[in-house]
Amino acid sequence: MMVIRARVSGFCMGVRRAVDLACTQANTCMETGVYTLGPLIHNPKVLEELQRRGVCVIDECSLPQNLNNVPVIIRAHGISPQTEAELHKRGARLIDATCPRVKASQLKAAAFAEAGFGLFLAGEEHHAEIAGIKGYAQAGFARSGTVSFCAVVSNAAEAEILGTRLYAENADTKTALIGQTTITAEEYKAIGEAVKKYFTDVEIAQTICPAAEERQESLRELTDTVEAVIIAGGKGSANTRRLLAVAQEAGKPCALVESEEEIPHDFFRFKAVGLAAGASTPDSLIDAIEWILTSPC
Repeated sequence: MMVIRARVSGFCMGVRRAVDLACTQANTCMETGVYTLGPLIHNPKVLEELQRRGVCVIDECSLPQNLNNVPVIIRAHGISPQTEAELHKRGARLIDATCPRVKASQLKAAAFAEAGFGLFLAGEEHHAEIAGIKGYAQAGFARSGTVSFCAVVSNAAEAEILGTRLYAENADTKTALIGQTTITAEEYKAIGEAVKKYFTDVEIAQTICPAAEERQESLRELTDTVEAVIIAGGKGSANTRRLLAVAQEAGKPCALVESEEEIPHDFFRFKAVGLAAGASTPDSLIDAIEWILTSPC
């Protein structure tokens, strides 16, 4: 079998930075231990390795009362300023591993809200990144004393439904659109066009991460040259699931696998398989999948 890798795959800048920070803290804070608020990134293999190094996950809903000088890493997806304040209150020593591109989106949301804009957030409502950005918007509203809206929409249909209702209540409100960094350009454009039907002057912030776009485009480049596609990465990763959607749109047999053991048996009958990976997928997993696919039976 021939395996053709996508031109761009694996760790993006933000993920690599977060993992490196966690490993450094694990090596220097063995006595106190190291925590991350929620999973550092969306990849089970990486999280297992970090746990072996002593990096433990704590949940926002069950924070320890006393975190006196205990290192707590803010994950790549970021957190809300309200949660950050609560961690400080409990004495945590925060290490900020928020992806710089996510941080930029957070600050844009706060600035728009402080200026009195109503906000549409394009993405997955329960995704950690969107929750953090929404928190920054709420903080901006609080600082300015304005009361406006911050609505999460996952697709153009939702944007149109919400746009109808919100326009009836906020026809004269300045509006802005901010996208989850991993949303596809096509999804974001469609949501923007839906919002424009009601808020014609909506300011559309360019927040899509180039890393996500590059991975999607590199996958599209190889779909015509292979019979099937394997997407390597965590099933909880938004950017990895979007890679799966790109493969599905190409009409090729495809599978999303978190380990080499999950490769469907049927895939071994193909002569040429494409291999792509999400931005939180380690090189070791990509290599292991290629080795399994190309090894003699």
